[in-house]
Amino acid sequence: MEKSKILYAEDDPTIAFLIQDSLENYYEIKHYSDGKSALEAFATNDFDLCLLDIMMPEINGFDLAQEIRNRNAEIPIIFTSAKALKEDRIKGLKIGADDYLVKPFSIEELILKIEVFLKRSKKTESFPQRFKVGKYDFDPKNYTLHNSQNIITLTQRESDLLFYFISHKNSVLKRQDILKAIWGDDDYFMGRSLDVFISRLRKIFADEESIVIENLHGIGFRFSEK
Repeated sequence: MEKSKILYAEDDPTIAFLIQDSLENYYEIKHYSDGKSALEAFATNDFDLCLLDIMMPEINGFDLAQEIRNRNAEIPIIFTSAKALKEDRIKGLKIGADDYLVKPFSIEELILKIEVFLKRSKKTESFPQRFKVGKYDFDPKNYTLHNSQNIITLTQRESDLLFYFISHKNSVLKRQDILKAIWGDDDYFMGRSLDVFISRLRKIFADEESIVIENLHGIGFRFSEK
């Protein structure tokens, strides 16, 4: 069976060796020691997932993720960084990353994160062809929202969250249930991640008066169409 291909950008040679050595039995992992060479590789190769450090020479991880996301809105991006501040995590998610691991982390945790995104990418083939959401057609297989005027390409997390909302339309959804379904856990940081992604969806549907993502204080959310 062909291994999934991972782009790995990390400038610390010791960390890079340990991660690459641990993952290469499971994946085809290509390591780059700076953001510029990683971006050049991304432009000329097909990858299934990107694993990015933040503090790197030439191009930092935030800028690298932005360039990758501009070129491919669907590929999963996971940050691995020593930058543990909440602001850095939120910034990474706003750029378009799907997850953020703070160093040090266990190899087991990293592999679990990688597998979640790779499996979700493969599962999109079993999704229904499309849904009607306001004036948009939602295609979860290809992560797109489109109408007669434009096409919006979602990230994998945005698509997963919208699909979950549509599947539970007009129902009261508890925060912890959403987090466990989409993120696999419900800790504080994942809760903040959920808020970021809901803000993105609200922005996308800002001109859709029929679409409402209601915040139910102390409980969670309700997605409805008027």
